[in-house]
Amino acid sequence: MTQSPFSHKRSDAADIYLDHAATSYPKPAAVEEAVLWALRELAAPGRGTHPRAQKATQWIEEARRAAADLLGAEDPSRVVFTKSATEGINCALKGFVRPGDRVVATSMEHNAVARPLARLMRERDVTVEWLPCLPSGALDLDLVRKALDPPPRLVVCPHASNVNGALFPVESIARLCHERGVAFLLDAAQTAGIVPIHADQWGCAMIACSGHKGLLGPSGVGLLYVGRHVDVAPLLEGGTGSRSEQWEQPEHLPDRYEAGTPNVPGIAGLKAGIHTVQERGVQSIGERERGAASFLEDQMEAVRGVVVHRPHRRGGNAVSFRVEGLHPQDVASVLAQAGIAVRAGLHCAPLAHRTLGTYPEGTVRAAPGLDTSQEDLLCLVERVDRLVSRKRRRGLR
Repeated sequence: MTQSPFSHKRSDAADIYLDHAATSYPKPAAVEEAVLWALRELAAPGRGTHPRAQKATQWIEEARRAAADLLGAEDPSRVVFTKSATEGINCALKGFVRPGDRVVATSMEHNAVARPLARLMRERDVTVEWLPCLPSGALDLDLVRKALDPPPRLVVCPHASNVNGALFPVESIARLCHERGVAFLLDAAQTAGIVPIHADQWGCAMIACSGHKGLLGPSGVGLLYVGRHVDVAPLLEGGTGSRSEQWEQPEHLPDRYEAGTPNVPGIAGLKAGIHTVQERGVQSIGERERGAASFLEDQMEAVRGVVVHRPHRRGGNAVSFRVEGLHPQDVASVLAQAGIAVRAGLHCAPLAHRTLGTYPEGTVRAAPGLDTSQEDLLCLVERVDRLVSRKRRRGLR
């Protein structure tokens, strides 16, 4: 008997949270406890011999090892703590791409990729080739092969779309890049914690991900993996607690990319979040969330007047839909009044919405999480159906 991908709890319509593609909520109790414990017990790491400093260093290195294990990285020192996936992507792009270089990206990129690339185009005369995706988010690997001749400096691609959850063939892209000696940057903001990642095995040059989405940690913390033999200039310079006599930033990792006092409570919370993910299993969590998203798509498509923008293949948990004749923001506002949290608009991904054909209004995005119940999703569908019926009745008057 196949296990249901849903929680068995019944929902309170006053608080249905379906914005997990933005951030996970509520956080596991272990995450809350770890953050509070760190605030009470830990000091600045790597900068003192007293017990609270040493304990902070120990906790951060344990968190780093847990993150490396989750990302499939053998060397934990190559996993760097950032404040977000956005910061990690900025570090990767601005620290690796040189003046006059050519970069290959997709038409489904988040602004965390698109805006830094736009700046590099202006300030470093960088050329960006945008590979067109289908409205489903599908990317033809033949386009990738052609774009690698001549070899660009870098290929960047999302693991999954934050708009419709479309999964990209990143393992194949990484292999093609490796064969041509091209660096590959993976944006795993939407997949870390719900899709297995194998950094070393895939040969990724860099991977950036957030800590507050699928990894269940608090906001303000993220991860950047930097592969072997990849020279990335640091985005920030400053104190590291090591090689303080030098004017230049230390060369060794992770200190090269971790200037300033780190977010100790955030990292402690991320450690607890990663342990929660590991206990429940990335594959199991992903199957559950993707199953919930597919169920929601099926139910929404049965509502007359609702258009669902299905991905060709699902990787993330984001479900995008529109109600014909209504602005997505208005739909989201009505749902918010009913106690249902979704997100509407362009989702910081105007390129993706142009690809889907939903620009400039965007879509309504609902993203189930770890403990979303079937009743949660049916309540959303019922509210949307009620909204469509009310609109239809008004149109007949």
